[in-house]
Amino acid sequence: MSDPSRRPIGRPRRSSAEMLADAAAELFLENGWSGTTVDQIAQRAGVSRGTFFNYFDSKADLFWLDLDVSLAGLGELLRASSGSPPVRSVEAALVAVGRAHDPARVPWALTQSEAMGLGDELVASAAVRVVRLQSVVAAHLAEASGGRRGELGHEAAAAALVAAAVAAITHWARSGVGRRPLGDVMADAMGPVADGLDAVARPSTAS
Repeated sequence: MSDPSRRPIGRPRRSSAEMLADAAAELFLENGWSGTTVDQIAQRAGVSRGTFFNYFDSKADLFWLDLDVSLAGLGELLRASSGSPPVRSVEAALVAVGRAHDPARVPWALTQSEAMGLGDELVASAAVRVVRLQSVVAAHLAEASGGRRGELGHEAAAAALVAAAVAAITHWARSGVGRRPLGDVMADAMGPVADGLDAVARPSTAS
């Protein structure tokens, strides 16, 4: 989702989902989160209420449209990374997601949360995505290292890698107009974490 205060003039809207996200950003700034309804968002975007629910289950899903789209290809990137050390393949895949992310699409939920009156809804919607991402990463670490799903080492490694990625995204979004490319920020955040986790994700040699 774009930061509504920085949307380039004349930028073409690419889909109904993006139109809804942009309309929501405008309305949340004008009326606040609690003062904005789904019907108002749909009307501002020029679509029906039914169209809204074709794309989103709730208002909170609007926060993360662009990041959800960017992360949708993570599983494919991980599957294509066979042969690389498991932790490094996760690092490379998440950095690649960051490099491919449209730099103009800054998550406005991270830059305008106070002005929009976002609170528990922002935290809850972010937590759902963090847990989902950790599950994908942990499953890859287990499969790639020949271990079993649910092993503590893989779960801990996944949590650390995802936490580094989340910190990078948040820092990038809040860095303002002079922000560096997201992929570079993610590489800086994830490199040291991956350095310390290579051994953790390897299969146990204990008998």
